[in-house]
Amino acid sequence: MRSARLFAYGVLGAPLAAAALPIYVHIPKLYADSFGVSLTVLGIVLFAARLLDALVDPLIGAASDRARGRRRLVWMGLLPLALGLLALVRPPEGTDPVFWLIGALALVYAGYSISTINYYAWGAELSATPALGTRLVAVREGCALVGVVAASIAPGLLSPDAAQGLWQAVLYWLPLLAVSAVITLFAVPEASRVQPMRHEPLRAVLGEVLQNRRFRRLLAVFALNGIASAIPATLVLFFIADVLGAAEREGLFLALYFVAGVLALPLWTRLSDRYGRARSWAASMVLAISVFAWAFTLGPGDDTAFMLICAASGIALGADLALPAALVAGLVGRRDEPLSAGGSFGVWNFVTKMNLALAAGLALPLLGLLGYQPGATDADARLALAAVYGLVPLALKAAACVLLWRHADWLEPEAEPESKSETGTGIATDAEYGELKS
Repeated sequence: MRSARLFAYGVLGAPLAAAALPIYVHIPKLYADSFGVSLTVLGIVLFAARLLDALVDPLIGAASDRARGRRRLVWMGLLPLALGLLALVRPPEGTDPVFWLIGALALVYAGYSISTINYYAWGAELSATPALGTRLVAVREGCALVGVVAASIAPGLLSPDAAQGLWQAVLYWLPLLAVSAVITLFAVPEASRVQPMRHEPLRAVLGEVLQNRRFRRLLAVFALNGIASAIPATLVLFFIADVLGAAEREGLFLALYFVAGVLALPLWTRLSDRYGRARSWAASMVLAISVFAWAFTLGPGDDTAFMLICAASGIALGADLALPAALVAGLVGRRDEPLSAGGSFGVWNFVTKMNLALAAGLALPLLGLLGYQPGATDADARLALAAVYGLVPLALKAAACVLLWRHADWLEPEAEPESKSETGTGIATDAEYGELKS
């Protein structure tokens, strides 16, 4: 696959990822600070909404395998995503913010799920070789990180008021979404499916996916690692404002983290080619644990130290974004145990969102029980925030690393035939694959 087509596929990842940042990072603080929703209520609402969204994802994925093409399904999800995000960041005056939050999240999650499940499955079906699969994911996630960086700094640049800046950022996001969607959906062809169009009951498709032992063990690693990452993502803006006392620099910290992830993507791609995707991912977890352990020790004025932590953990982020999905694509493409692409990524999205649901449903109420409220200035409240933000993720990340290292060799796909395009399982020719490697 030529570089231009790789980019055309990956570019839609930018606005999709940019949409995810306010959903999972800005919304908790926005509704707590600007609309007075308590952390306990907010945690319950976010947990319930994300749980329902997660439960629907495997059904969307399995149903998508019965459709005739991925592109039209990606299109179908973009409109509710755009409308829902506009509603989410600007509740009308006089409305109950809790009920408005529930409705807007339902619309956003429906559109986001339909688009991303089919977008990811499309990439897996385009992956004619393991190396091509890794590069498709790396380009997609590289573009996604660019989108996240833009989303992290845009609100602060557009307005000193957080709520107004977030609203303006979403308005600028809309035309970028439209342009990126046109490039991807018209420049990238439909792929030859690893398996023919599915007509089995949805239960059978999902059962086949979940019966695969390699996929289940990969899911276990992904879940532990995902919760470890989702807790800091949920709490980072509170930590920056109330522990570091540097709310005005939140855009800088987030941008540094995501830029480091973008720059590290080629490194993890090369390491995965040489040492394997699973072992490279495990190495990134060791790096993340080593540097993030220092976050608990920080206090007011430790901006420089936190910047170093953001940069180093951002390097590990590059592996988190590129390698797990590439491992799933490898399992989808196995000749001995082929998996449904839509079903696999539907279940994958389910676990991703369960990670985020558990992070919000556990961390926010826990902070409320420990006496922390946004804007707290007493030492005990800030210590509680620092402990939940900086220590809880370490144990989860360590468990994920041990489990992944234990099964690293088993999770890697078997050697692929020299030309999978001849078998109807990919679109890249041998000449294109040789060009890619060169």
